[in-house]
Amino acid sequence: MRILGIDPGTVRLGYGAVDQDGAEVAMVECGAITCSASLPIERRLAIMYRKLTEVIARCRPDEVVVEEPFVAENMRTALSIGRAQAIAILSASLRDIPVFRYTPAQVKQRVASYGGSSKVQVQEMVRLQLCLAEAPEPDDAADALAVALCHLQEKQLMRLTKEE
Repeated sequence: MRILGIDPGTVRLGYGAVDQDGAEVAMVECGAITCSASLPIERRLAIMYRKLTEVIARCRPDEVVVEEPFVAENMRTALSIGRAQAIAILSASLRDIPVFRYTPAQVKQRVASYGGSSKVQVQEMVRLQLCLAEAPEPDDAADALAVALCHLQEKQLMRLTKEE
C-alpha cells in the first residue's frame, strides 16, 4: 500500500510517499512544493494544485493523508493552511483517492508516542522508522512523512481492535 502524506501550506507544501509491505515501511519520495510569498494567494493555490497533481500522478498513492491546520496560534495562518488543505483534498478526490485527515497532536502521538512531542523529536522518529541516514529535508517533507506514518499506524491499530 502506498500512502502520500501532505503537510499543507501556501508558501511551502510538504509531501512524502511511503510504501508498506507487511511490517516493512519504506520512503518512496519526499519534497516540498514552494511558491513565492509575494504572489497573490489565488496564484499560489493554482501553482500548488498543478504541482501536487503532478506528484500524485507520479507517486500513484492508494490513499492520501492531510494534516489539519492548528488553529490555536493564529487564525489567519490556520485559514491560509486550510486553503492549501482544500487543494490537497481536491487533488486526491478528483482522482477518486481516499483522503484522511489528522491533527498535529494525533500525528505526534502516533509517530513519537507523545502528543506534545517537539518537531525535532518527530523528525527523528520519522528518520528511525524509515531507516534513513538523516532526517528528510525540508522540515515540511519530514512532517508530510510523519502524517503518512501516522495513518499507517492508525490503520494497524484499527486492524488490531477489529480482531479482538
